[in-house]
Amino acid sequence: MSLLDRYARMAGMSDEAWRRHANPWSVWTRFAAIPPAILAIWSRTWIGWWALVPLAVVALWLWWNPHAFAPIDKPTAWSSKGIYGERMWMRDRTRIPQGFSVVQRIWTLNAVAGFAMLVYGLIALHAWPTVSGAALIVLGQLWRIDRLGILYEQSGEEP
Repeated sequence: MSLLDRYARMAGMSDEAWRRHANPWSVWTRFAAIPPAILAIWSRTWIGWWALVPLAVVALWLWWNPHAFAPIDKPTAWSSKGIYGERMWMRDRTRIPQGFSVVQRIWTLNAVAGFAMLVYGLIALHAWPTVSGAALIVLGQLWRIDRLGILYEQSGEEP
């Protein structure tokens, strides 16, 4: 079992939860949680340990988010197709086209670089690496969703 499979199980990602997570509201509100998470961490300079309260609220939201919205049984939205593609990818990675693994490595490196910049920016309280790191993470995730949506569309599978 891969690390991603373990994470999905820890998050309670049943088939129903995957269909709910495919709701565009689920996808976009997860992206919308990034600025509040950054602000919560940054706020440690203003409110000290109380910064853990808003950070915990954001973490709780991110955990509950895939269960919060109505399920999507037939994906038509770009984001929904991406989530269905992610589910396919997690089920059977052998079906991934040849060039897909190269792209996956690129977006993974992009996300790692973005995460490193974000962490540095939040520790040092520098805006440019914080914003740049968050932007790299978001761009990587958008690219990932796009590629996984194409994977879903090319598979011809019905949900």
